[in-house]
Amino acid sequence: MDGGTETLHGGSPMSRLAHALKRERERHGLSLSETAKRAGIGKSTLSQLESGDGNPSVETLWAIATALDVQISRLLETDRPPLSVIRRGEAMPLPSTDAEYSAALLSACPPHARRDVFLVQMEPGAARVAQPHPVGTIEHLVVSTGALRLTVDDDSIDLTAGDYARHAGDGVHAYEALAPGTMAVCIVESS
Repeated sequence: MDGGTETLHGGSPMSRLAHALKRERERHGLSLSETAKRAGIGKSTLSQLESGDGNPSVETLWAIATALDVQISRLLETDRPPLSVIRRGEAMPLPSTDAEYSAALLSACPPHARRDVFLVQMEPGAARVAQPHPVGTIEHLVVSTGALRLTVDDDSIDLTAGDYARHAGDGVHAYEALAPGTMAVCIVESS
């Protein structure tokens, strides 16, 4: 395995920091240049830190944490969550009363975090209409098998296995299976 495996399972403090910096930057969808600009540091400095090189000062880490809108502890934490596996069929399904649709919670949002992960299974028939979530909610949808029609604010798009869609969850939205055995992973982020 490459050095990335070591980072995921511990590794040196610098390799953990490098992994955390890259993880948080990518989570926010920011480039190295944009993150460095927001932090008021050089792009080469940030690049070195993400490569596991360098010796950052507390001021540099505070600046980066502020630019990424995270606590500095998020960049330095050493406790890793335990591996969690839910086999297909083990999660409790939450069926819809209006459609051939069920969602199973795969990962609950821990305190002060803002995301839940659901495995969605649906069959052709009536669409599952979801009422608006709190303002600022974003949903990420990855279709794993089959096909579905996503409708958000009266705009519809058809998605097939491997497709990804991101949409505002704070308006009415609907999921309609277009193929038998359709499955997707839905990540709900809220602020």
